[in-house]
Amino acid sequence: MFIEKFYDCLKHDGIVAVATASKEGKAHVVNTWNKYIIVTDDEKLLIPCYGFRKTERNIGENPYVEITLGSPEIMGYKSMGTGFLLIGKAEFLSSGPLFEEMHDKCDFANRVMVFTPEKCTQMI
Repeated sequence: MFIEKFYDCLKHDGIVAVATASKEGKAHVVNTWNKYIIVTDDEKLLIPCYGFRKTERNIGENPYVEITLGSPEIMGYKSMGTGFLLIGKAEFLSSGPLFEEMHDKCDFANRVMVFTPEKCTQMI
């Protein structure tokens, strides 16, 4: 699903935005950094969480998530800077192999958000 430019983007500085919605449809956005993301062999994204409490509550009610990430250091379609929109479902784990993999990289994480993408689109 992911193209090489997506993987290049994760190797460079950039911000990640995670958008969820409550059951009432109220949007909520949290952020992290590209450098913290782990892509598993089956192309799930592991995102470390310390806060993300409202995000976790929203996902408990509605597992659909939209994520944007990008970097100004990667060539986009016409100039420097590229970004991606990912749509899929997420869940939170506080134990198990995926959590341990994330905690080994980011010892501040007390949970991991496991995102399973259904779509990935390069936006710029």
